[in-house]
Amino acid sequence: MSKFVDDRKLGSVVNSEEDSDRFEDDIVRIYYPILAAVGVPVNLMTIIVLSRGKCGLSKCVTRYLVAMAAADLLVIITDLISRQIPITYRSEFTFLYHIDVCNIHAVLLYAVTDCSVWFTVTFTFDRFVAICSQKLKTKYCTEKTAAVVLGTVTVLFCLKNIFWYFFYYGDYILSNSPWFCGVTSDALFSQMWTGIEFFHYLLTPVVPFVLILLLNTLTVRHILVANRARRRLRDHSNRESASDPEMENRRKSIILLLVISGNFILLWALFLVFVVSERMFSMGYSSVYLPKFVQEMGFMLQLLSCCTNTCIYAITQTKFREQLKNVVKYPFIVIVRLIK
Repeated sequence: MSKFVDDRKLGSVVNSEEDSDRFEDDIVRIYYPILAAVGVPVNLMTIIVLSRGKCGLSKCVTRYLVAMAAADLLVIITDLISRQIPITYRSEFTFLYHIDVCNIHAVLLYAVTDCSVWFTVTFTFDRFVAICSQKLKTKYCTEKTAAVVLGTVTVLFCLKNIFWYFFYYGDYILSNSPWFCGVTSDALFSQMWTGIEFFHYLLTPVVPFVLILLLNTLTVRHILVANRARRRLRDHSNRESASDPEMENRRKSIILLLVISGNFILLWALFLVFVVSERMFSMGYSSVYLPKFVQEMGFMLQLLSCCTNTCIYAITQTKFREQLKNVVKYPFIVIVRLIK
């Protein structure tokens, strides 16, 4: 009798897990296509609006934001459209099993993902310098320096991710895991490759997490100290009721910086936790095992981070909203003129 009861309990657990997996599959089958349909045009419009240079932002800041939007767009193409959607709709993408370019795909995917993350770090550092060091600001916070920094980051991370070409086979396995291609046996069981892979995930996104938190803390601290000093000076001048454009500009800058940085940290956190636990589990630490839905949520939130910056700009930047409306209206204006 007890064995019968135990079997029934086990069967109910298995059925519950299967129902949960089916529910998760149904969610991602809806979520990923919608995210792709929204993410591509949103990032394209962001690039167009910012490139026009009419948002009231400096050329330096504009260059960073355009680079971030371009990197996010490439992540959507190489990760969301070319990896997650084929994995979700395996039966419709079986032809990929006969295309041996997965290791090349991996190099491009991880390179653009690294660039997307580290462009956020470079933007955070640029704002830190602009706000906290007036002497260095004139030399560092320029359009030319931004171009050099962004170009250097791009080249370095393209070179760094070449090792994935040798870590993977060319064939796709369409498995929803951090390694989505066939992995060579030498790499899978090699301590050297384990170290390389660990360094990869340490560099993105662990180090950016730490740097962004540190830079934002120092920036906020500097602004609070400067604002208190400025307020005291204005009180002594008996002009406390007058508006202060300098403090208003600082407030807008810090809001934009903190929202972008906070968005990155919030949406990447779960993916980071899963990647670390997955590697530790494969090394024998069974106590850190996380269920599948944590992995899926990590991917979903990470990819969502590539579509949210436009909303952030629209919420925090009045001129960006105005220019975005103009860009959206322009095709309809052209159609009306052609009809007339």
